[in-house]
Amino acid sequence: MAITVKAVCYKSKVLSNNELPLMLRVTKDRKLKYVSLGISLNPTHWDFSKNEPKADCPNREYIEMLIADKIKEYSAKIIELKATNQEFTSTSLVEKVNVKHTNRKTVENVFQEHITFLIKSGRKSYALSVKQLYNSLKEFSHSLDFYFSEMDVAWLKRYELFLREKRLAENTIGIRFRTLRAIYNVAMEEDAVSTDCYPFRKFKVARLHQDTIKRALTKTDIERVLQFQSSNRYMRFPIDIFAFTYYCGGINFIDIANLTQANIMENKLIYKRHKTGKLIKIPLQPQAIELIKKYHNAESPYLFPILSPFHKTDEQKANRIHKVITKVNDRLKQIGKALNLPIPLTTYVARHSQATVMKKAGVSTAVIREIMGHSSERVTQIYLDSFDNEQVDEAMKNLL
Repeated sequence: MAITVKAVCYKSKVLSNNELPLMLRVTKDRKLKYVSLGISLNPTHWDFSKNEPKADCPNREYIEMLIADKIKEYSAKIIELKATNQEFTSTSLVEKVNVKHTNRKTVENVFQEHITFLIKSGRKSYALSVKQLYNSLKEFSHSLDFYFSEMDVAWLKRYELFLREKRLAENTIGIRFRTLRAIYNVAMEEDAVSTDCYPFRKFKVARLHQDTIKRALTKTDIERVLQFQSSNRYMRFPIDIFAFTYYCGGINFIDIANLTQANIMENKLIYKRHKTGKLIKIPLQPQAIELIKKYHNAESPYLFPILSPFHKTDEQKANRIHKVITKVNDRLKQIGKALNLPIPLTTYVARHSQATVMKKAGVSTAVIREIMGHSSERVTQIYLDSFDNEQVDEAMKNLL
């Protein structure tokens, strides 16, 4: 872990006055980082063999004192980091030395401020995702009272190993790192870290992705789910939620939970999608209307018995929705096993299935996008990729 800090007259950059800038060259593990000393001089006044000003150099004493003070400052920081067993690079060392001069925010500061900003902006779902990352980083580092410059490639690799040891899914790890990269970008925008420190040029987040398994059922299997009978009365509600999702354009569970009578106008379901804020307008199918009538309760403003007037705060609503969706999906998975379905049954399967059924019926991707409330057709296409693969497979059979 060899490290040196030397003053150099930087030959690679000639200033407009034909002088060369004086720089500190920080070297660690053969990686260089140059830091300007804020002064320049005529190269004839610099001894390049000894890396010091010549005897006839103007302001020689001042330059020597400046160099000595800066090297002393870096040496003190190196001793401190080694004494506390903190890892650092040449770049992060420069950041640590200069941080007291720039009033930088810590990782803790940036996360807390950004989470607050997202909540106030109405982006509560994304705020929750950032909060999940925050909690994960706290578990990994125990404290976030450090600066983003310490998040170098080696640090990111250790965090990735930590997540893998917890046996998280590949796509979950990918989400963690994409969110972390986004927060790092926020930190750079706020000058909490220099762009020179950006570790994601070398640490590629795109590789942390795994194609998801097919999550769509055939119309025949959907009918089997809807007609499923059980002596357990608690199994009916999950099936009805699955059916409502399917009949209403793949509406998300959180949106179902928040539906009230005000969302029904002229036999149409009109609501703003919680995730994107996009306005959705779809005709209510007779089967969907019957389900709404089935669960109508004059004492509650909600169409389905997920939320109630008791749930007033956002936190109460989020906790309740999480609790109910977990039970609903657990019971749907039990039903799926009983029916020997090819994939685990969840409400999300209903969302994928209706998109795939519509695509097979000849509905355009653009129309499916509007129904599902996606931000772009690219997102919709992700839902339809498995269907497209089936088309390719069938087409190739024509060659035989």
